[in-house]
Amino acid sequence: MENITQISREDLEDLREAFNRIDIDNSGFVSDFELQELFKEASFSLPGFQIREIVETFIAGDTNKDEKISFDEFVAIYQELKSKQLSETFRKTVSRRDGIRSFGGLSGISSEGTQHSYSDEEKVAFVNWINKALAKDSDCSHLVPMNPENDSLFTSVRDGILLCKMINISQPDTIDERVINTKKRTTFTMSENLVLALNSASAIGCTVVNIHAPDLMAGKPHLVLGLLWQIIKTGLFADIEISRNEALICLLADGEELDHLMSVSPEELLLRWVNYHLKNAGTQPISNFSEDIKDSLAYFHLLDQISPKGDIDDEPFIDIDMAGLNERDPERRAELMLCQAARLDCRQFVSPKDVVSGNSKLNMAFVANLFNTYPALGRAQTNGIDPALIEGESREEKTFRNWMNSLGVAPYVNRLYCDLCDALVILQLYEKVNVPVDWKKVNRPPYPALGANMRKLENCSYAVDLGRTEARFSLVGIGGENINEGSVMHTLALVWQLMRRYTVQVLSDLGAGEKIGDQIIVNWVNSTLTQGGKDTQIGSFKDKLISTSLPVIDLIDIIAPNAVKQEMVKRGKTAELSEPDKLNNAKYAVSVARKIGARVYALPDDLVEVKPKMVLTVFACLMGRGMKKADK
Repeated sequence: MENITQISREDLEDLREAFNRIDIDNSGFVSDFELQELFKEASFSLPGFQIREIVETFIAGDTNKDEKISFDEFVAIYQELKSKQLSETFRKTVSRRDGIRSFGGLSGISSEGTQHSYSDEEKVAFVNWINKALAKDSDCSHLVPMNPENDSLFTSVRDGILLCKMINISQPDTIDERVINTKKRTTFTMSENLVLALNSASAIGCTVVNIHAPDLMAGKPHLVLGLLWQIIKTGLFADIEISRNEALICLLADGEELDHLMSVSPEELLLRWVNYHLKNAGTQPISNFSEDIKDSLAYFHLLDQISPKGDIDDEPFIDIDMAGLNERDPERRAELMLCQAARLDCRQFVSPKDVVSGNSKLNMAFVANLFNTYPALGRAQTNGIDPALIEGESREEKTFRNWMNSLGVAPYVNRLYCDLCDALVILQLYEKVNVPVDWKKVNRPPYPALGANMRKLENCSYAVDLGRTEARFSLVGIGGENINEGSVMHTLALVWQLMRRYTVQVLSDLGAGEKIGDQIIVNWVNSTLTQGGKDTQIGSFKDKLISTSLPVIDLIDIIAPNAVKQEMVKRGKTAELSEPDKLNNAKYAVSVARKIGARVYALPDDLVEVKPKMVLTVFACLMGRGMKKADK
């Protein structure tokens, strides 16, 4: 491409950094969905028409029409944007930050000679957070404290223990810690831990596409930091959700319906929370965690509002020193502000430089930690809404949502029904199960102010039509309007069939394309158990014996000898085992399954309660693992 020669070396480095930042799944290509995510997370707001113009330029720049953009195409597109006088806007969005380090990468999944980058600021922030979180964990005494000034983080993830522990801190009880290899650390046992960590991270909704155990064992910085950020963010955002923190109802805007507030992302709720306190302080609101917080003024007022006032029993009184507001030097002012945050034990994620430079990711993490520690909404009004009427996410809904997010769909799914109402995520899932999508028929955001819902409805109708004609799903009585309106029953019916297809497609591949029905999986489970000398047979995915998890554990024992420590398993007939024993078996079974390479999304309670759909996914994953081993 001749245009490349017209770009300076510095610009070309900027563009390579931009490309890597947009390429969320590290595939070496950029899709327009990833581009949308970039602008969603941009450190400043853009008018919708301007985003549309940039997106249209990107779509037109896909010269070979393969629905993805290579780096060469990316550079040519930049030149086109430059001719349209949009390049400055684009450059701001993907501009380099101080502290970015680059290193060469020659992985099998990326282009030869790819330059990957990582941020020193993020490394330092994550190291300090992990040091604090794992300080008292004896299993990590050989790892922490890590030195934030060197690259010890990248070697500390090698044995998988740190990652497993951080997953459990973000989402307690995700991993049964009896399954983590903490004593004998060999290459094999460390690899097992990393596989357990990756499959568990996937189960809580982290995107692990193109991340493998050898990458983490090699300590590849961009992959390590990318995974750690997802794990940490999952924990930080866990309680920024109305059904888990009903006091957030007070953030309802005038005339806003509760359903709409419940549909907004944790990031937006966090922004509203800050502005709620800034309003009470009588100061200006903010609209982002970058430009608007660089002067630290909003942070001083926020800290003053949320600090304990000593009016609750045993609560200390912490008076925030506001003198720093008069400091003229921005970086010195940020340091004075962080000294006050330290008095709340909340000096985490940002340095004065991160505040002044407007690092949106780290500032958002800083604010999320403030929220989790001092929400200060205890006396807030609930606007006349009965908190008891708020329904939280069901276990099934959460599993579906985590599955989608783990596959790297964009945008990220926060609320199952409202985030699927334009069908873009559903259409991406079709591609994951090898159902071809004609993207020329799809309306893409940002949608125009007039007719937006009609565009979304057209997408939903196309998605339902694809399900019937191409995927051959059973969608009787389901129309595009049902998905568009967020009908629980109809949406779950479609999503379940997508997840089932995804789960069993590996079996079809291994079985030369044979369609896999439930009975085929049941028969395989029973024949494998019999051949292995086990007597834990099942009649169906509703068999009550499954509540003990013994059929699952015995199957794992056959597929991967020595993976199961029998002393950890409670044996007995269904009626003989207590509920705690059943739950302990289920926790153990799910974690060991993930450790041997089965990407299980189901939760231990699904086994104990014998939920047929989720039980099917567990056995199907184990069948896939067993068949792959047999092929070898």
